[in-house]
Amino acid sequence: MLNFSQLYLGIFSLFISFLSFLNIIYCYYFDLFLDIGSFFFLFLITLFFGSLIFFKRKNLKKTSIFEKILTVISGYLLIPILLAIPYYLILNNLSLFNAYFESVSGFTSTGFTVFENIKHLNQSLILWRSSTQWIGGLYFLISLILLIDIFDTNLKKSLTNFISFSSSETLKQSFKISFIYLILTVVIFILLSLSGVRIFDSFNLSLTLISSGGFLPDNNLSLIIDGKFQQIFLSISMLLSFFSLFLFYNLVFFKKKNINFLFEDLYLLFYLLFLVALFFVFFNINNNFSLLFLSICSSISNIGFSLNVPQNLSFIFLILIIIGGSFFSTSSGLRFSKIFLLFKFSMNELVSHAKPKNVYSNRLPFFNINLETEDFYKYFLSVVIFVISLSILSLFLTISGISSEISFKLSILTLMNTVNSSLTNLENFNFYELSVFSKFSLILFMMIGRVELLSILIILKKFFFKS
Repeated sequence: MLNFSQLYLGIFSLFISFLSFLNIIYCYYFDLFLDIGSFFFLFLITLFFGSLIFFKRKNLKKTSIFEKILTVISGYLLIPILLAIPYYLILNNLSLFNAYFESVSGFTSTGFTVFENIKHLNQSLILWRSSTQWIGGLYFLISLILLIDIFDTNLKKSLTNFISFSSSETLKQSFKISFIYLILTVVIFILLSLSGVRIFDSFNLSLTLISSGGFLPDNNLSLIIDGKFQQIFLSISMLLSFFSLFLFYNLVFFKKKNINFLFEDLYLLFYLLFLVALFFVFFNINNNFSLLFLSICSSISNIGFSLNVPQNLSFIFLILIIIGGSFFSTSSGLRFSKIFLLFKFSMNELVSHAKPKNVYSNRLPFFNINLETEDFYKYFLSVVIFVISLSILSLFLTISGISSEISFKLSILTLMNTVNSSLTNLENFNFYELSVFSKFSLILFMMIGRVELLSILIILKKFFFKS
């Protein structure tokens, strides 16, 4: 009988086989015959594992939230093994562990790389790096649907009227997500191409930006983006992974929707406008605001790469990276809506103790949404888990011989799945020379950063608290 994990991972195995097939066509068309064998081998393996789901009985028993969480985590452990195969087979001097590190970094949309010079890679591998991010972003979005039961009701209502999803509704939402994800990828590709970016670079960047990834098709962004016009188009493209994936869908079908579906995106819009005004007034020293706007968009969408920015702003960009974007987007971070609502709840609690006779509501401004106290406890636990994870990873990296400042910055980027760049003054950090322990720590916490932090708490509760 087919269990849920086999079905879920089998479907994504078929996705990988499709991407492998595209790379085979690309290699054949551009005479990269030495690389075809590696992608064909991966194509056969993933097609075999994916096809097994069609030869088993489809009677699925009801799956618990704990089993769903373990399935998602298993995917983050196992799928990168498949994605690492082309790296290992094509590059003779690359160890299997480094190939796995690269694939995990891509699949979690982080962007850390062991390759010092991207120009030494074949175009097929550059395209494959971008593809690993794209499928990783899709895996993350569908996993959010899978784990929707752990989220609070109001965040669910920004996505659906359903409190919980049946198997058929999960399948329906997954198809919708996949379609919108593909359409937005094409939109980004068209935008970048129209701005004058080279077709190959536009295609790779479109796969990277929609997934909030950090892999570039060249050594530096300045080799791809030239001029303010392209900078603005790139910045706008980044915002597609900052707002909710369903934003444009909800706007198109707004007559059938409730205004509450847009509450998070409207708050994100106010947040973005506030940041733009703040940076324009106080930090636009060189009158080159397009560069600052690119950095803002890159930070809040957890993409991370940028062009030259003032070094004294790195701390501010780190804060923006921690805050992140929409709950239902490929960006990471603690999520702006959670931090905003937690701040509002904390202020109400403080003021209520100062003026106990007054009644303070946890109702959202401008929306007919009331928040439950239990929701704020979840937000607070997410912050606590982040702080604990940040402390542990910083300690691990410091023990490995990395300076405390770099360890702290790198830990934030790892947990927020954001690439190192000039935004955080870590553009020259070399991952290839890291020890095995450091790379293993980064791999582990890249995965933890991509899994909803509350799911970590549920797993701990399952193992350590029997009641």
